[in-house]
Amino acid sequence: MRTVKPIEKTELRITNMAGYYEKTVTPFGNSAKIDCPKEHIGKKAYVIILKK
Repeated sequence: MRTVKPIEKTELRITNMAGYYEKTVTPFGNSAKIDCPKEHIGKKAYVIILKK
């Protein structure tokens, strides 16, 4: 499995946004996941990792 490295930035501007979800990443086997509604299947999504 390949590892995706996050891009470290301090600001992100998004236009034409339909909405967003605030979720907690949960364990899933040897990986992790974020759940979202079925209505978003096939759509492009962004995951933003926040510093604590």
